[in-house]
Amino acid sequence: MKKLFLLSSFFILISCKKESEESFGKPTESNTEVKAPEALGKELFEGKGNCVACHKVDQKIIGPSIQDIAKVYKTENGNIVDFLKNDAKPLVDPSQYEVMKTNFAITKTMSDEELKGLETYIFSFSK
Repeated sequence: MKKLFLLSSFFILISCKKESEESFGKPTESNTEVKAPEALGKELFEGKGNCVACHKVDQKIIGPSIQDIAKVYKTENGNIVDFLKNDAKPLVDPSQYEVMKTNFAITKTMSDEELKGLETYIFSFSK
């Protein structure tokens, strides 16, 4: 009888495991969430990229405003991703290029998806 009780208790404990244990090693919603490019770009612009230190939406701080960048790159049919990879010359305020060069260490570590997100975010201000 004692063995039967222990065996039943064991099976009950196993069958009542927590939901978090069931998802161990499996992707969950939070780590598989795919962000829209603009949302990803905004997150990078304000976070990892630290772009907000020099760029504001509607005014020049150290670098040109996001609105000015978007306008010039749209007008000139420029490629922001190439610029952030340091594969293209600056189209907006080339006099600040030397300051921006220090940030290429950050942008060069970003994936193409992240860079495209930044571009999408910036172009969202040209509307």
